[in-house]
Amino acid sequence: MDDYGTRAGRLPLVSQSEFVAEVQELIETFSRRLTEIEGQIKTGNESDPEALNGAFRSVHTIKSLAGMLGADVFVDFTHKLEETLDALRLGKLPLDPKTLDLLFEAVDLSERLLEQAVGTKVEPVDPSSFLERLKRLAGADVDVGPAPLPWLDESILAVLTEFEEYRLRENVRLGRRLYRVHSSFDLLTIDVGIDALKRELKRYGEVITYLPRAESSDDDHIDLDIIVASTEGIRELAAGIGEGGVSIEALESGEKVLLTPGGAGAGAAPEGADVVEKIPGPAPVEDVVPPVVSPVVPPVVEKPTPPAPPAEELLKLDENLTQTVRIDLRHLDLLMNLVGELALVQANLEGLIERLRRARAAGAFSDSNEFMREIHEHLRVMNRRLGMLQNSILDVRMVPLGHMFEGLKRSVRKDVKELGKDIEVTISGSETELDKRIVEGLHSPLMHLIRNAIDHGIEAPAARVAAGKPRSGRVVLSARQQGNRVVIEVIDDGKGMDWRQIRDKAVAKQVIGPGEAAMLGPAQAINLIFTPGFSTRDEATKLSGRGYGMDVVKTEIAKLSGMIDVASEPGRGSRFRITLPTTLAIVQALVIEAGAQTFCVSLNSVLESVMVQRSDIQTIEGHEVVEVRGRTLPLIHLSRVFELEPKGREAERRMFYDRLYVVVVGLAQHRVGLVVDELLGQQDVVIKPIGKALRQVPGIAGATELGDNRTVLLLDVATLVSEAVGGVEAAVAGL
Repeated sequence: MDDYGTRAGRLPLVSQSEFVAEVQELIETFSRRLTEIEGQIKTGNESDPEALNGAFRSVHTIKSLAGMLGADVFVDFTHKLEETLDALRLGKLPLDPKTLDLLFEAVDLSERLLEQAVGTKVEPVDPSSFLERLKRLAGADVDVGPAPLPWLDESILAVLTEFEEYRLRENVRLGRRLYRVHSSFDLLTIDVGIDALKRELKRYGEVITYLPRAESSDDDHIDLDIIVASTEGIRELAAGIGEGGVSIEALESGEKVLLTPGGAGAGAAPEGADVVEKIPGPAPVEDVVPPVVSPVVPPVVEKPTPPAPPAEELLKLDENLTQTVRIDLRHLDLLMNLVGELALVQANLEGLIERLRRARAAGAFSDSNEFMREIHEHLRVMNRRLGMLQNSILDVRMVPLGHMFEGLKRSVRKDVKELGKDIEVTISGSETELDKRIVEGLHSPLMHLIRNAIDHGIEAPAARVAAGKPRSGRVVLSARQQGNRVVIEVIDDGKGMDWRQIRDKAVAKQVIGPGEAAMLGPAQAINLIFTPGFSTRDEATKLSGRGYGMDVVKTEIAKLSGMIDVASEPGRGSRFRITLPTTLAIVQALVIEAGAQTFCVSLNSVLESVMVQRSDIQTIEGHEVVEVRGRTLPLIHLSRVFELEPKGREAERRMFYDRLYVVVVGLAQHRVGLVVDELLGQQDVVIKPIGKALRQVPGIAGATELGDNRTVLLLDVATLVSEAVGGVEAAVAGL
């Protein structure tokens, strides 16, 4: 055992992988619950006890899993964190913004301790300073005293957990009524039934606990008593429940109501109960809850908080800890079924081949058309099943962006506080899915964009107010599906970027010359921020220096076969839009021909294909360009790049029609037109690595095999685009 208490080798590698995946999911849940609580506190609402209890349960489970791995420091850390969360959920400690800050810090520490537990962190993690502050927080106990419950049946209190009893007494203290809701659930659909009733009840109050009854209506059902706290009267509560056969009892007054479905009755009503026919009622009015008076707590004197590790260090965790994907069992069932169906097709084809062999051996082979028909039918079924198998495998690789988005939001939370700014980071589209490999590669560029937005984009509160803006700035991180691509945007309502200032700064830093600068338009000038080493800041800031290199962002997005566009308006803010393929495993490709050579180009990089007249092509400073939909594009002749001889029909078309095919491709912020001889269609391809001989050839990314068994080369759009725009962008901008 080392100095930091990690005993290696307690679990085999496969089990460690499963351990990591489960702990990461629990840490994500812990963080999400804290975010929910923070949002409720910011809006002035009472924090949801279920969110706090969920955070407690997550940490409790993490502690158990850490014990399985023998990570003693991790176990001790989560044990003390669990005790603090338990005190918070039981109302023994105040839940305020300072406490929340400490809990968010615990999320980051949990991730680092996880990395240490599985042996991927070189530097040891020592949480002792954090635990000392946690201990001082525990010294601020709050004792509000239990609410007296002389009218409550002691048998109910006897079966409640400490947390459930606390929530029950707290609701009574706040003036809410307690009800016992009784219902019978079919054993085969009990989960669905309980969830449906719980959703109805939560609209009107807090569900405290579920208590099974000793007797049930029959062997196929189970009866439950649900204890609910609500500000509503018993009849208002009854009107809001959409279930017949449910009885409600007010625990203090003893008043009872039995709901019957449509007036048909649901059996004998309890003695003294009113029978209420279920009729549609109005939507419930938002609960009116008495204000909660926070207890006065003596101030906790804290030592200066030691600096937290930089966000970049936290982001490196996923490189080591996210090599697994959690798979829904239904996906595996579907995959197994498809494999079974493909095996059946294989058996049918083998049987057909055997029949054909026997027929030919016996000299009885006469009707080849019948055999061909059967072969085509089996191939049709096989192709359909293979397509389904491919889609199912791709679905397994897909993960929602929510985990990464929440992690980014949490990482910049501390940065916002250090800057002294008031910034709301809003997330939308968390359910949007991407290939896991793409999500991993997206962490760093998105962090760069968000930190630049909060550091360089959003103004200080006083400056915003002086400019007539809301004091609080806003950064929006959103994602949406758009065809076979995913669009991710980072938008801020800050000061924006002035393209003229960027242009002048580029001239001052000798990034471009005065002549080139004079021909730049707004879009081309703003794109200068992607130039290596370029920054609009003269002085470094504590958070991000002079600004993260946007060339790094561009490079990382290009590695993912993505495109990035930027739009900005001074005084109103900026928008960065990233367009990405949903997966890199199996690529949809456009098959093209240049000279006598066939190539593939990934459709992820293709924007459109057009035919242009040769007379529309212009030459500027030795570079050919053409205008497509109002945008001037540099042209790349593939036959010239790879020194290919033209085919006869290509020369014939040039002579008689004087038209050329142009495939418009994009990478990062650049757009280029590839001049090709033929467009041969689209096909799904699997990219294979190329040998050493071709690896040094610029413009070639890999190889693939087409349906006719031909091996063709896949174009490296990144290299082709970078060479095309190297000396032509400034000239193009002046058109």
